[in-house]
Amino acid sequence: MKIDWKHWAKEWFWLTLGTAMVSAGVYFFKFPNNFSMGGVSGLAILLGELVKVPGLTPSVFNSIINVIFLVLGFFLLNRGFGFRTVYCSLLYSGLVQVFEWVFPLNAPLTNQKILELFFAVLLPAIGSAILFNINSSTGGTDIAAMILKKYTGLDVGKALLCSDVVIAAAALVIFDIESGLCSLLGLLLKSVLVDNVIESLNRRKAFFVVTYCPQDVCTYVTNTLKRGATVWQAQGAYTHETHHVVLTVLSRGQAVLLRRHLKEIDPHSFMIVANSSEIFGKGFLRA
Repeated sequence: MKIDWKHWAKEWFWLTLGTAMVSAGVYFFKFPNNFSMGGVSGLAILLGELVKVPGLTPSVFNSIINVIFLVLGFFLLNRGFGFRTVYCSLLYSGLVQVFEWVFPLNAPLTNQKILELFFAVLLPAIGSAILFNINSSTGGTDIAAMILKKYTGLDVGKALLCSDVVIAAAALVIFDIESGLCSLLGLLLKSVLVDNVIESLNRRKAFFVVTYCPQDVCTYVTNTLKRGATVWQAQGAYTHETHHVVLTVLSRGQAVLLRRHLKEIDPHSFMIVANSSEIFGKGFLRA
C-alpha cells in the first residue's frame, strides 16, 4: 500500500502544533497562576503545592502522571490505545519539562490574572480541539476515560467532569479564593470553547441549488472544485415547471467560488446554504 506522504506530514504537523499549544498554555499560564482546571495539569498543580520536595515541581508531577497513565494504557487497552495519543502524550510531557528548563518562571508573566486566565483556557482548548479533531489527545485523563469505559459501567463523561470539578474546587482550599474561582471559571470556559473550536474546524457549507443549468453547475463542482454532487429532478409548486436540484458540500472558500459562478451562469437560481460541522463520507469526516 502506497503511503500518502503529504497527508502523513500534514497530520503529524497538526498533532505537533496542537500538543505544543496545550503545553505552552499549561506551563506559561496555568502553572504560574495555580489555575487547576481539572485533568492531569490541574492535579500536578495541586501536588506541586502539597508535596514540598525539592525538584518535584508541577512540571515533573505532570510528566510522572502522564507516564503512569501511558503505562496503564499499554497494559489495559491493547489495540484500543492509539500510537498518536502516545506520541502526543510524550511530546506534551517533554515540552512542558523543556519549557521549565529553558524558561524558568518564579511568577506569572503579567499581573493581569484574568488576562492570563483567558490564555490558560484558550491555548489548551484550541490545541485539544485540533487533536480531538484528528482522533488524538495528550493522554492523561483521556486514557483514564478509555480504561473506565472498557472495564466499568460508569458514565465516563460525568465521572471525568466530577473529577475535574473536584480538582478545580480544591484550589479554593489549597491556594486562595481568587485562584479557586478562576480555576472553576476556566473549567467552564474550557468545556464550552473546545466544542465550539471543533465545530468551527469542521464547518462546511451544504448547498441546495435549484437551477435550470444543472449540468453546468455539476461540471464546475466536480472539475473545478473537485467535489462531488447529487442531482435530482423537481417541479415548481406554483409554475409546475421542471427544475433540477443540485446538492453539494464545500469548504468556505469553495462556497464563495460557487456563489460567484452561479451568479454568472444562472443569476435566477435559488440557493439554500446551510452550515454543517458533521458531514461524513469521502473527503470529510470518517463515520
